[in-house]
Amino acid sequence: MSYAVKECFLTLQGEGAQTGSRAVFLRFAGCNLWSGRDRDRATAQCNFCDTDFVGTDGEGGGKFATAAELADHVASIWGDAERRLVVITGGEPMLQLDTELVDALHERGFRIAVESNGTLAATPGIDWLCVSPKAGTDVVQRSGNELKLVWPQPGIDPAEIECWEFDHFLVQPMDCEERAAALDAAIQLAMERPLWRLSLQAHKVIGLP
Repeated sequence: MSYAVKECFLTLQGEGAQTGSRAVFLRFAGCNLWSGRDRDRATAQCNFCDTDFVGTDGEGGGKFATAAELADHVASIWGDAERRLVVITGGEPMLQLDTELVDALHERGFRIAVESNGTLAATPGIDWLCVSPKAGTDVVQRSGNELKLVWPQPGIDPAEIECWEFDHFLVQPMDCEERAAALDAAIQLAMERPLWRLSLQAHKVIGLP
């Protein structure tokens, strides 16, 4: 299988339970909930995405013919340091992530973290799985390491998903025009339901991509 990568670069993980960890950020092109084009946003199943995942023209992006080629690309970006971590996201990474790439990255010493919308079953072998559910979608992946709820989202009741099998339940303010109100709503949820912890997008605060 070939792989379409929007961007791939070295950074610090900016959100979730692994915030602050050095990581190669591998963003696949394409999503099953939105085309990525503004003209389709209003009718998309996920219409608040803040990410450009269209095409392969980003930093370190491109088309890779094999899992080995892409894994070598990731390794070259990481360099010689130990404790290798790659964060795979999108778009929706489960559209492209397969066992061949998981195996190739493991062979090069990487721990693999993935951020998914949960509408597709997770590829076997992932070391850290974050699922971020979107209102109105059929979430089939209801277990993992981290559940990240972007908030507020009409149509999702946090109480109804607290039975899902995750180690961490995180609520993250939606990055929108009403940022202050979204932050207040996220704080309120964490205060009212102690299972949830507040997660902020630290990379945006400190100016990292």
